[in-house]
Amino acid sequence: MSRIPLLPGRKRPLLFAHRGCSSLAPENTLASFRKAREAGAPGLELDIHLCMTGELVVAHDDTFLRTAPAGANGEGKGIEELSLGEIQAIDVGSFFGPGFSGEHPPLLAEVLEEFCPDLYVDIELKSRRTKGDPLPAAAAALLKSMGKKIEESVTVSSFNPLCLRAFKRAAPPHIPTAAIYCVNPEVPPALRRGAGRFIAGCDYAKPEYAQATAFARFRIAGLEGRPLVPWTVDDPALAERLLALGCEGIITNRPQDMGVLAAFRS
Repeated sequence: MSRIPLLPGRKRPLLFAHRGCSSLAPENTLASFRKAREAGAPGLELDIHLCMTGELVVAHDDTFLRTAPAGANGEGKGIEELSLGEIQAIDVGSFFGPGFSGEHPPLLAEVLEEFCPDLYVDIELKSRRTKGDPLPAAAAALLKSMGKKIEESVTVSSFNPLCLRAFKRAAPPHIPTAAIYCVNPEVPPALRRGAGRFIAGCDYAKPEYAQATAFARFRIAGLEGRPLVPWTVDDPALAERLLALGCEGIITNRPQDMGVLAAFRS
């Protein structure tokens, strides 16, 4: 089966700043993405949800309970239950530090407009649904509308292989997709070793770094033709080992520390 190439025009190894430069700024905010760019990161990783009014909002959790102050966090409502106006009034910067007060969750469209095509972006679809999910079609429609601006600048990934498969059916043909996986109680047992890649028919794999082994590299990248991009790699020595193993790139909270990648650049 042919695979969509993973950002073929970009230098290797790939480097995605996890939720932006989330070690120096509040995750999944424009401040965090700008910090990543300032640190020299060539790529970003972010998460999206569909809000009640139909916009694609950049946020990791289902709610803002963790990243917004009590009394101003949507009262624990899920993102799907909040309008764009309600979301734009939420402060997701103060939890990180007072200097980031007033940062609000950005829209995916805002991020892509500002950072593409200079940087590349891995978009994680956050979905727990097994059917009837509007998120993949909405993401595909937005990416189609952006045309050449996001060519060779976007990848899409998810823990949910059904969501990912639905996205692939609706998406522009040039966007590579990845199954994300790890050994964690929140992940269904059948998906903890990467079986979602077969359900989704994805083009590359995003294992937690502990599962990016020599055997995984041989089987998934070598035999199946799916490159490996492990997460979350914050130790430069670990990054060096994974790249020496043959991983295509890494996802990190600390792009400012990853000068080791320069030795592997091609």
